Amino acid sequence: MTYRIRVEHVSRYRYAAPVQSSYNETRLTPLTTPWQLVLDSRVTVEPATTLFGYVDYWGTVVHAFDLQQAHDELVITGRSVVETSHSPGDVFDGTPLPGLEWFRASPSTLTWAELESATGGRHAEFLAPTAQVPRDERLDEVAASIRSSSTGPGGSGPAAAAEAAVAWVGEQLRYVAGTTGVHTSAVQAWEGGEGVCQDFAHLSLAVLRAMAIPARYCSGYVHPHGDAEVGQTVRGESHAWIEYWAGDWTPVDPTAGRSTGEHHVLVARGRDYSDVPPVKGIFHGGPTAGLDVTVDLTRLA
Repeated sequence: MTYRIRVEHVSRYRYAAPVQSSYNETRLTPLTTPWQLVLDSRVTVEPATTLFGYVDYWGTVVHAFDLQQAHDELVITGRSVVETSHSPGDVFDGTPLPGLEWFRASPSTLTWAELESATGGRHAEFLAPTAQVPRDERLDEVAASIRSSSTGPGGSGPAAAAEAAVAWVGEQLRYVAGTTGVHTSAVQAWEGGEGVCQDFAHLSLAVLRAMAIPARYCSGYVHPHGDAEVGQTVRGESHAWIEYWAGDWTPVDPTAGRSTGEHHVLVARGRDYSDVPPVKGIFHGGPTAGLDVTVDLTRLA
């Protein structure tokens, strides 16, 4: 099935005193991929200023801008229309994706030896620990147990281990909004037993990387209603999931415990959340008095 979705993401910053200058960058433009087509996208800023676009190291579209005039409010709006379909794991037809022509194997049949031989240094950045996806001896033990059950005559290799890791994360965390923040690490969320989609993603990455399965953080949006009527607008929010490499990049949504699909709109990829925040910047003045973020999703077709 194919969806056509309109996304409107608005971030409204209010300041207790006028801000004299600010420097910012946004990641609000969805990516065009073999399973996602961006039909229209624009980012606007109030007060008006010039935006400079570029693609970052991870392949995400970034708009950077600065304001050199006093302002007590900053409004950043990203509007896009995107056509989405099932993820490549569902519709892959054998055509290599850009950057993966050097190796292709079926994720379901790839062995651990083949994974080690194929990845080498090409995915090193998606195997290394980060501040939000640190190494932890306890998680290493969990990963070793999951991996051992997917090795040998009775096992099914890295793909089966990845599925088991995501299922394990679903057993460890309860979705509870407001219990963690953007700087919470995978280990902290695990110890607390609660979190949001960002934490489900970070904990999944930690276990996958401990098994030597390359895995990256994905951010974007997910339409909350599978039976949404055309023309219906619903309130949504930013969402996070992961992609792991076991012969192909395979997306999975740990919060939902299933693969991604036409309800997901991919915006950015990176090592963890710190690589993909929708908005980040610095300013002189203030301080901040409030922040309101709204995301409206409309199914157009």
